[in-house]
Amino acid sequence: MSRKLELQQDAITTVREFFAALELGAVAEALELLHPDLVWKNTTLPDIRGGLARKILRGLDRDVFGFEVRMHHIAANGDIVLTDRTDVLRVGRVRVAFWVAGTFEVRDGRIILWDDHFSWENFLRGTVVGIARAALSR
Repeated sequence: MSRKLELQQDAITTVREFFAALELGAVAEALELLHPDLVWKNTTLPDIRGGLARKILRGLDRDVFGFEVRMHHIAANGDIVLTDRTDVLRVGRVRVAFWVAGTFEVRDGRIILWDDHFSWENFLRGTVVGIARAALSR
């Protein structure tokens, strides 16, 4: 029984460390937590695999971009981790906050599946609010 609890802790810790690295702008450290055969899924968008996912995340390693996660809930069953969170993407002075439900699969201590579900309506609302706040804060 305690071994199962360790597996759950390890998978949750891997996902938390991944998000923490992205928040800190430590993209290289975040990439180390991704399995070479990663599949990254986002609602209605094409799947992104392995090297392309790494290339996209490396592109975020610039001062103009930022990322924050507000983790509301996180749970695991073995190597599957479920998250309920608000992601905040920053481009320049614009901060876009939107709700995301994510499913992660961890294999050999690395994330092999990153499957995010979100509402495009919620994302667009967050974009409008972010642009308005940036414009009004000048």
